[in-house]
Amino acid sequence: MQNNSSNRRNFLGGAVAGLGLLALPMPALALTESAARSLVDQVVADINQVIASGKSESAMLRDFERIFTRYADVPIMARYALGNDGRRASAAQMRNFTKAFQGYISRKYGRRFREFIGGRVEVEAARQIKNGYEIRSKAYLRGEAPFDVTFLVSDKSGKNLFYNIFIEGVNLLLTERTEIGAMLDRRGGNIDQLIADLNATS
Repeated sequence: MQNNSSNRRNFLGGAVAGLGLLALPMPALALTESAARSLVDQVVADINQVIASGKSESAMLRDFERIFTRYADVPIMARYALGNDGRRASAAQMRNFTKAFQGYISRKYGRRFREFIGGRVEVEAARQIKNGYEIRSKAYLRGEAPFDVTFLVSDKSGKNLFYNIFIEGVNLLLTERTEIGAMLDRRGGNIDQLIADLNATS
């Protein structure tokens, strides 16, 4: 069993797959506070339903990936995670990396969910920020004090999606960017090898 801090990051990272992002400098257009909060309410409801489902681990992981692809701005998240190396990636490599990243994040964080049966996440408040809305919530896990989770939501890609998550101030995708950068360095900067290894990660 990991320590509480690690458990929290793994649980919520899986819950929403991921992670933390930096917003693109574009203002929200049609997005409203009600719509942003509604999105996060639905994410949380879907996550809580999977946690309580009693399904096998493999089935839960498939469900978590569906939640991630439905509610997260995966292309923007993947590009941020790849960092500056994304500038030299071909269009095909970027597509393949995005798909590999999607599965990698879902498996990595989703696998921790079985340890948190009985937990829940509750949406509490919302406020407008430069690039959309910040939705604050509280996570309740068995045997632990509640802790804060913040979702950032925008419509910059044409749909209302979350693009960033902070857990007790920790930017999850920034952590993933660091880890993926290290993985790429170990592969001599070979993006295709990184993609293959992410796809093979169980």
